[in-house]
Amino acid sequence: MPEPAAQPQSPPLTFNLFLKYGMAGALGCSITHSAVVPLDVVKTRLQTNPAKYTGMVSGFSTIIKEEGAMMLLQGLAPTAIGYALQGFFKFGFYEVFKKKYGEFVGPEAAVTYRIPIWLAASATAETIADLALCPNEATRIRLVSDPSFAKSPAEAFTKILKNEGLVGLYKGLPPILLKQVPYTMAKFAVFEYTAESVYKVLASRGTPRESMTDGQKLTVSLGSGIVSGVVAAIVSQPADTILSKINQEKTDGGVAKAIGNIVRRLGFSGLFLGVGTRCFMVGTLTAGQFFIYDGLKQALGITAKK
Repeated sequence: MPEPAAQPQSPPLTFNLFLKYGMAGALGCSITHSAVVPLDVVKTRLQTNPAKYTGMVSGFSTIIKEEGAMMLLQGLAPTAIGYALQGFFKFGFYEVFKKKYGEFVGPEAAVTYRIPIWLAASATAETIADLALCPNEATRIRLVSDPSFAKSPAEAFTKILKNEGLVGLYKGLPPILLKQVPYTMAKFAVFEYTAESVYKVLASRGTPRESMTDGQKLTVSLGSGIVSGVVAAIVSQPADTILSKINQEKTDGGVAKAIGNIVRRLGFSGLFLGVGTRCFMVGTLTAGQFFIYDGLKQALGITAKK
């Protein structure tokens, strides 16, 4: 582990700055999640119907052959909207809580305990963000797993709300939290730690961070994002599988009972259905998110300074 170093100082926190962080996060998450919708469609089918879809390649070919290539874009609208909202709150509040928690413990402790601060800030931010994501994710999964359910995202959303109430839109919240909170904690902490390690190595070789170009810094963000995405995907894979299944599961006995039924039915190995596809997908989109996010922060002039 690299020794604690003086952390870059961020600009004074204002509501306008929070909006800039949030918009950068919204664009990063919405663009990247929308770009990998075809992969997510295949992953969801692998999880919801493993007897028919046995792998990523067969999943793509089967869907295209039986339902047409456009089916690979099923759920695009709720994905774009849901992850824009999630990205806004996740990245915006991460910056807020990271700064607030650091101020609470003091500058020296903030450096020493930077990893727990990253973990706590990301967990808090993600919990808030998931309240905005959950209804859109429920709509997306229902459309992907059962294309005949509705003709449009708006119709699917309305149908779920009418037939099942708010419970139908939020019954996936427990597994979303179980998936997204550990995922985001790993995502931010591993990203920050990896980037810190890379900058430390580069500095030891005569290239300190403050002398690097914006393009070089974005390259560090891209590489660190790949590492953090793969780690985060593996950590959150079991909950991701449960999330895909629970929107098909009867929850009359409560969400907790439904989750227990899914875990017992699938077993340990079954919870990792589609993990290869998801590692590729999440590694790619996480790298893209941090690349876009840090690029927009540079463009808006809100990057931290030494």
